[in-house]
Amino acid sequence: MFPGINLETAAQLNLAHFCDEEGNSVRIAVLGALQGVDGGLAAELVVDTPFVAGRVDLSLWRSRLTSWGEALDRLEAGEDIAWLHIQRGPSLSIHLSGERGCPELVIEDALSSMVTVRVPMDLPADWIATHQVLLGAVLTAWGDHLAPE
Repeated sequence: MFPGINLETAAQLNLAHFCDEEGNSVRIAVLGALQGVDGGLAAELVVDTPFVAGRVDLSLWRSRLTSWGEALDRLEAGEDIAWLHIQRGPSLSIHLSGERGCPELVIEDALSSMVTVRVPMDLPADWIATHQVLLGAVLTAWGDHLAPE
């Protein structure tokens, strides 16, 4: 169906996966091609903590993946980020020094559920580099499918 894409492997990719030893997890899972829309990917933003769990659909385009890469670069430079905060659908903000002295992820779904979840996480030292690798894997697997910018 999509030349050059191993759909079984590509659909199991995470664009992001934040987790800690306390059982908190936030991930963006790529589910596959966005049905009925050329050049997009279906994904979901999944929150799983000992206190709260939920998921919300997310559409990914090449421009959103590019902005995720730019957000990772800003995080690496020591800046907080807000990804997808001015677009339709959920947004993800990362505050490097949250209220508990560790990074804090803020997931907001203002459009659909009107819910905001804050998840403080004690992330490993190499978490930004790990997420740059995850982004590269998604772009390698789905680059030919994604519409050009």
